[in-house]
Amino acid sequence: MEKKSRAKIAAVHALSFRTIARGASITSLLAPDRQGRLADIVLGYDNDEEFTQDPRPLGAICGRCANRIANAQFTLDGTTYHLSANRGRDHLHGGTKGFQRAEWRGSPFKGSTTSGIVFEFTSPDGDEGYPGTLQAKVTYTLTEKNELIVDYHATTDKATPVNLTQHAYFNLRGRSAGDVLGHLLHVNANGYTVLNNDLLPTGEIASVRGTPYDFRSKTAIGDHVPASGYDINYALNRAAKGLTHAARVEEPTSGRTLDVHTTEPGMQLYTGDGSAFCLETQHFPDAVHHPNFPSVILRPGEAYRSRTIFTFGVLTG
Repeated sequence: MEKKSRAKIAAVHALSFRTIARGASITSLLAPDRQGRLADIVLGYDNDEEFTQDPRPLGAICGRCANRIANAQFTLDGTTYHLSANRGRDHLHGGTKGFQRAEWRGSPFKGSTTSGIVFEFTSPDGDEGYPGTLQAKVTYTLTEKNELIVDYHATTDKATPVNLTQHAYFNLRGRSAGDVLGHLLHVNANGYTVLNNDLLPTGEIASVRGTPYDFRSKTAIGDHVPASGYDINYALNRAAKGLTHAARVEEPTSGRTLDVHTTEPGMQLYTGDGSAFCLETQHFPDAVHHPNFPSVILRPGEAYRSRTIFTFGVLTG
C-alpha cells in the first residue's frame, strides 16, 4: 500500500473503502451481501498505473464544474471565459484534466463511531479556463450505520461556476459479477432535463411519465434501457432545503441495497455499457446557460457546501 497516495478506511460493520490521491478517487468499496459475504461493489483497479490509463473518472471527484458546458464557454458578469473543450466542442467534467486527474492532499481521521479521510485541492486562477483560485475540500466519512457520507466545501476569490460530484461506478453484485440490468431502481423525481442530440440540456424540464426515464416505481434498470444506455439528469423532488431521498437500488441476487440522500437538486443516472451504474448527485448540466436552472455560481465571501449520503444495506426475508 502506497503511504502517500492510498488509504484504507474501515468501519464498524464490515463496510470499508480504499482511496487514492488522484482525483480523491474511491478505488474499492467492500460491502456484505445477505449472507455476510464481502464483495467489491465499485469499478476500480488494484494499482494506480491502471487507474491512470483508464479515461473514465472511476470513483473520482469531478469538477470544477461537473457534467457538460455547451461550446466550452460561458459569460459571467460581462466577461466571457473559454474553457478546455474535451468532448467535441463542449466541456465535460471540468476539462482535459479536471479535478478527477488532479493530485489531492489526503488526511485520514478516526473517531469513536466514524472514520474517514479529508481531501483538499487548490485549483488556481485560470485552471482549465475557469476564473478564480478555488479552495476545495471533500470529506469521506464511514459511520456505524453503514453510511458513506460525502461532504463538499469550496471557497473562491473570484466569481466562478462550481458543481462537484462523486463519480463512483456501482455494481451491487460485485465489480466482476456481470451487468447491472437486473438491479431494481427507484428515483425520486417526476422530471428530467431534456437533451438535444449533443447531450446538452434544451432548458426544458419534462415529466418522466411515459419515457424510459420513469423510475418513480421500483423498476429493473434493463426493462426499458435506451440503446446507448442511460445518461440523464433528474430534477429531484424536493419539499424543502436539506437532505432528500434521491434514489434506492436493490440487487435481488446478493440482497445488497443502496440508498442515496443528497442536498443537491439533481442526479445523473449513467449506465454506460451496462457493467455498472452511476448516481451522480449534482446541480443541473450546463446551468451557466440556463437561468431557470439552479445557479452554480460561487462568489467571494460565500461557501459552497453539499452533502450526499450513500447508505448500504441488505434485503431481509
